[in-house]
Amino acid sequence: MGLVVGGEAPADRFESGDTSGSTRRLALRSLGALLAGVAAIALSASFAQAQQVAQTLAQTDGETAQGSGGGTLLDKILLTSRTGETAIESLSSSSHVDQEQLDRRMATTPTDVFFGVPGITMQADARRTASSVNIRGLQDFGRVQVIVDGARQDFNRSGHGTGSTFWIDPDLIQSAEVIRGPVANTYGSGAIGGVVFFDTKDATNFLKPEENWATSVTGRYETNGSGWTTSATGAYRFSPDFDVLGNIVYRDYGTYKDGGGDRVAGSAFDVLGGLLKATVRPSENGELKLGWVGSSDGWNEVSGGVPTSDLAMKQNTFTARYNLTDEDRSWLDLHVNASYNKTDLDRTYLTTLSGGQFDPVTGRPTTIPAGSRTTYDLDTWSFDLWNTSRFETGALGHELTYGGDWVSDDMATLDPSGGQDTYTPSGKRRVGGAYVQDKMEWEWLEVIAALRYDSYSLDSATAGSSGDRLSPRITVGVTPFESAGLDGLQLYGTYAEGYRSPSITETLMNGMHPTGVTFPFLPNPDLRPEVGKTWEVGVNYKADSVIEAGDALRLKAAYFNNDVDDYISLNDNVAVGTPGCAFMPLRPIFAGGSYIPICAQYQNYANAKIRGFEFEGVYDAGWGFAGLSASVIDGHTVSYAGLSEDLKTVPSSQVTAQLGFRFLEDRLTVGGEVQHNGKPKGNAAADDYTLVNAFASYKANDSLKFDFRVDNIFDVKYANPLNASTTSTIYEPGVSVKLAATVRFGG
Repeated sequence: MGLVVGGEAPADRFESGDTSGSTRRLALRSLGALLAGVAAIALSASFAQAQQVAQTLAQTDGETAQGSGGGTLLDKILLTSRTGETAIESLSSSSHVDQEQLDRRMATTPTDVFFGVPGITMQADARRTASSVNIRGLQDFGRVQVIVDGARQDFNRSGHGTGSTFWIDPDLIQSAEVIRGPVANTYGSGAIGGVVFFDTKDATNFLKPEENWATSVTGRYETNGSGWTTSATGAYRFSPDFDVLGNIVYRDYGTYKDGGGDRVAGSAFDVLGGLLKATVRPSENGELKLGWVGSSDGWNEVSGGVPTSDLAMKQNTFTARYNLTDEDRSWLDLHVNASYNKTDLDRTYLTTLSGGQFDPVTGRPTTIPAGSRTTYDLDTWSFDLWNTSRFETGALGHELTYGGDWVSDDMATLDPSGGQDTYTPSGKRRVGGAYVQDKMEWEWLEVIAALRYDSYSLDSATAGSSGDRLSPRITVGVTPFESAGLDGLQLYGTYAEGYRSPSITETLMNGMHPTGVTFPFLPNPDLRPEVGKTWEVGVNYKADSVIEAGDALRLKAAYFNNDVDDYISLNDNVAVGTPGCAFMPLRPIFAGGSYIPICAQYQNYANAKIRGFEFEGVYDAGWGFAGLSASVIDGHTVSYAGLSEDLKTVPSSQVTAQLGFRFLEDRLTVGGEVQHNGKPKGNAAADDYTLVNAFASYKANDSLKFDFRVDNIFDVKYANPLNASTTSTIYEPGVSVKLAATVRFGG
């Protein structure tokens, strides 16, 4: 026992199990396959008969459905940027993953999306479709803000391991972005670690400039786990001012083998996802995007090798995003986002659980009958509005951005058998804020000054809390050289603060530990919010025609030092006699188990310190490309009462290299990746490991494309350090070959 410095919640740990025996799962497989097939046939048949509109429409952002359309990844516009910057222009640690990169990675789950992107690690246990984001060693309970088409993903369920998860299928994504650190204080409250933004596909990017309709069908097979993926996309442009896109994807995967040849229990899954998006341009300067993204996921959880419960998740996200920009009115660049996100997770016990089960109120032995059902339902409403006004005062240019946001989380957990509902408590959380940011430019100098106000309130049947704070940011960037070769060099320094309010679970969790041994969990309505204080210095460099005409070199590097005051973590060794922790006589409960005379409670710790270095470089020429990235994290400790312990959420330091070549007039691309991961300090169960991957794609013609990828060529047995401990380690997949074919038609 002792401090759980990673914030692991303490309900009983279950491993996922194979879903092949579930009748509901079989029905879902059949339904998913049928829907995908019907969608593909219907889209092809109806769109093939559509009349071609004579007018050729200009493409919005220079990208086609076939890939990036030129430029490096660091040159892509950041959707998360409130001032329309590219990653290489941003005075922050920002990265962009575009459609070409997504296709090359052939991502099965969100974990694959950010391979090689510095400073970000995706965590998923055997339940591979439920992911958690770790940025610079911070994760869970909103420390990293995950946004899909403007909608926040705030779901969490208590258990050993990650506490916050989200669901998004990679086949629905057209780009992904990450901003590391609390510099993202204009994107919502709580993001002391950073922000991840997923933008789903839309017709503007799927359709070619000359097309009014298009449809594509992709089939993919993955050898490790015998996984099948079917995806169908269709888009139609009714007029220059109105277009729609639909996408449906179904995945059916068995259990995979790790690098040692062992099956990883519970890694099988089947998931059905889809999206529908419409874009309306009501005026020359206005655009409205209406969207729906949904998914249905199912898996089993097992204990001692026996499936104990069946879980079914349904998520539906509805979004509306409107922007109004007028170049003739420099003061007007208005954006309004509204969203509703509903996540329902149902857990049904497959067997009667008796031995080692304890009542959450009394702590006495209890029985959970087969068929008992627990529900976790989260409703999230969010609203975000901002405007950017551009003007000059003398020789100084200004981009003044001002706005506000509001988020409401309503969590309802119900367990008629009296089990898990106390560990993921019901309650309401309201978070709001307002901000102002001025980006000022003068010749070689750029200054960003920002101030954000946050407030929050928590309410439940038993307790509540509230608070507010002002958080500043100041960034100074200089471009000191004008000579050729150095004119693309930019240096910057930043100080930024972020404010994270406690979550419902951290504040209100209560009851007795449910299995193995029992002891009380104590709520803590007096929790103080976390305050992240980050210093960062960085370098941006861009140069064109470095080796030959038309090539491009882009480099970003940054060193950061993040101190988190009042860091919240679980103390599972609260001494008896501490207020609220009453003494209960030590007594046997069952053979090998007993009551432990301690309590557990989320508490504020004095300080969490994380520092590190990040690098990202891309070279791109007509004949090929090369990339190098690195992320080194050090000095990550938590201080409490004069003591220091390693922060359990610190990921591997890593270096990733990528090299690719283009042949046959860019129709054939081949390449490979090498990534070395270093063992985090303080994690005895983790180890160093190196991964080698290869990829290839061949575009036979405008209608047919083949993709090929081999992950973990040398069949290394390894584990994500976030999933490795001395009591339980979940190993990642061994060697896996992926094959895909995409058929596309348009007119």
